[in-house]
Amino acid sequence: MKRAAILILDGVGVGGAPDAAEYGDVGSDTLGNLARALGGLSLPNLERRGLGNIRDIPGLRRRGDAAGAWGSLRPASAGKDSTTGHWEIAGVHLERAFPTFPRGFPAAVISSFAKATGRGVIANEVASGTDIINRFGEEHQKSGSWIVYTSADSVFQIAAHEATVPLDELYRACAIAREMLRPPHDVSRVIARPFAGVPGAYARTPNRRDYSLAPPSETLLDALEKNRILRAGVGKVDDLFAGRGITAKHTVSNAEGIREIKDWLSHAESGLLFANLVDFDQMYGHRNDVAGFNGALREFDAALPSLTTRLKEDDLLFITADHGNDPTTPSTDHSRECVPLLVSGPRVVPGNLGERETFSDLGATVAEWFGLSFRGRGKSFLSELVV
Repeated sequence: MKRAAILILDGVGVGGAPDAAEYGDVGSDTLGNLARALGGLSLPNLERRGLGNIRDIPGLRRRGDAAGAWGSLRPASAGKDSTTGHWEIAGVHLERAFPTFPRGFPAAVISSFAKATGRGVIANEVASGTDIINRFGEEHQKSGSWIVYTSADSVFQIAAHEATVPLDELYRACAIAREMLRPPHDVSRVIARPFAGVPGAYARTPNRRDYSLAPPSETLLDALEKNRILRAGVGKVDDLFAGRGITAKHTVSNAEGIREIKDWLSHAESGLLFANLVDFDQMYGHRNDVAGFNGALREFDAALPSLTTRLKEDDLLFITADHGNDPTTPSTDHSRECVPLLVSGPRVVPGNLGERETFSDLGATVAEWFGLSFRGRGKSFLSELVV
């Protein structure tokens, strides 16, 4: 029985895309700049799988004996957020990037949201999540008003203290916002950002939820569902597809995500696993935390052998990303980058898959692996990959 696993190392780019200048991201190179900042990376297991063969990355050797195939994926869809990246992997391209709100949301949007949810709104600005709750958390607890904020990404984020607003109410408010935010205010995601603690010591909790728009056309997940091929998710994957075609085990850390991936590889008999490991992006990229980002990479690298040893004869394991998030640049936001492509499995022929023209080539390859006619916006490279 055939299986495939797509592991998204959220935010782990391998160098600027050809159109990086259009996104203000000239010079962004998540792995390359990280390696230079640290005097070289030490990721022996990813190196063994061909990571150093993709591009010159200080500290990583080019391996003539790489245990798998390697290459990179170039973004073709407009935008550089998680929803866009995951949709493109699954075969869907966007011609128009999701809207962003660098000066906050229009007054009419905020007024409608406040009226529909029965609470006031404070903040309504571009900010980091940790900063916004520290600045407005006490006022929120006194007034009961929502903390609404955004970023350089297309997101409508709602923060609330779990002792002030019950989680169920926060989630209902997010669902209301999701329904309200239609063109031209159709952000890619509404995000629930619950937090806890006391003034001066607030901290976000693991109870985040994402409310995405539904993909505008058929995805790899839809095609698999139509053909009754099992699909499982780890992390926020189901949220990014608005729950269409997949359910997921939500996790609070990369470590928990890796445990869930191991469990699926140990027990699933067939089907697709689509997993997102978000700590690289959420915990470290957005906070320009070079040491933390490196620690997360080393954690995944150390766990990699425990994943590859669980692969069966008819398994393909893809390691990739959805965008970049360079922790060394002044920006704390996503970067328009190519992403790594590493493929492992007993039948994989080691070799260079090159720089593919779109993330969608990955989804098309998975579809062909399962015998589907679906290709989405991609071209399968299966014939280059397996014997």
